[in-house]
Amino acid sequence: MELKNNDYQVWFDPALNTVFCKGFLRLDGVDGYQEIMDLLLFGVAMAHPKVTVDLSQLQFLNSSGISMLSMFVIKVREKGDLQLIVRGSEKILWQTKSLRNLKRLMPAMVLEFI
Repeated sequence: MELKNNDYQVWFDPALNTVFCKGFLRLDGVDGYQEIMDLLLFGVAMAHPKVTVDLSQLQFLNSSGISMLSMFVIKVREKGDLQLIVRGSEKILWQTKSLRNLKRLMPAMVLEFI
């Protein structure tokens, strides 16, 4: 499963149990992110009990995207039996600030920076 346009690419790699996000995500409102949320939840369903969301190549995510990511973490937390690993880049400023806040929503989440 893959979503792709000129600005971004989001795909699930079943061999790595990882959803990758790459590029610039500037979609309108939380509704604009529904397809990406669906893909993330698809990755969770396929990779159960351990899934990685790799954002290390995602250069930009607007506030609606951060809200969508927060809702995704809450949905994973509610499942209760899934290990979530979120991978970011120390070189991308929004990630160093915003991804740490996700851990507040799900303390068991593993946050990795590369």
